[in-house]
Amino acid sequence: MPGYGETAGAALASHEGVDKVAFTGSHLTGQKIIQASAGNLKRVSLELGGKSPDIVFADADLDTATAGAGMAVFANSGQICSAGTRLFVERRIYDEFTGRVAEFGKGLQVGNGIDPKTQIGPLVSEQQLERVTSYLSIGKNEGARPLSGGSRITEGALAQGYFVPPTVFADVRDDMRIAQEEIFGPVLSAIPFNDIDEVVERANATPFGLGSGVWTRDVNKAHRLAKGIRAGSVWVNCYQAMDPAMPFGGYKMSGYGRESGLQHLEEYLNVKAVWIKTA
Repeated sequence: MPGYGETAGAALASHEGVDKVAFTGSHLTGQKIIQASAGNLKRVSLELGGKSPDIVFADADLDTATAGAGMAVFANSGQICSAGTRLFVERRIYDEFTGRVAEFGKGLQVGNGIDPKTQIGPLVSEQQLERVTSYLSIGKNEGARPLSGGSRITEGALAQGYFVPPTVFADVRDDMRIAQEEIFGPVLSAIPFNDIDEVVERANATPFGLGSGVWTRDVNKAHRLAKGIRAGSVWVNCYQAMDPAMPFGGYKMSGYGRESGLQHLEEYLNVKAVWIKTA
């Protein structure tokens, strides 16, 4: 059924002949689908937005973590729901590590998406460009300090396109909008932390719970964070690893239900009990 969300999507969500809806998109649209599904109590699975924490300890392999934390946000120009957009860095390496990630981002090739040399392509639309650039202004106005990027590309061959370079904001506080609201662009908010208990609490201080990352050589820290973070995926010493055998989905406002794994199949199945008396 082709069409736009407000027409075709709304019809599917409310139609009594549709028993199941699977949706990927914003939490606001997800809420509308849930409301529309009440007509026939259809089953709904939702993979929605995120503001995922990516946590780097001082004992991590910083070379690996630099590229990993950078691409956790910059890949696909940040247009990934589980992007690790809140980078929590242990305070004693905060300046060094955020500087490393900023330099890494500066070294990525921004360009035409069909050019094989391009590593960072354009945003998907003018509307999304306006959204992302508005958050760049919001971050600066709130007191965040851009270490790299920070504005739309306005010179050269890319000036007419929807290009925003990899951006790293330092001096970010938890209550800033750039640290709380999903931007869906190549914008990273770097936040210092002191210890495990503190960072678990702050990592969970978001309405979302889709992805998360932990970078450490200490397996005990890894397990404590994996247990404590309220998110559907926890990547340790990597980010955005995917496999069809592993379930993917969120907690809280990031939705419910799972894609991939056995749990994905169960979303489309009902249990039926059949009793047969033979005598």
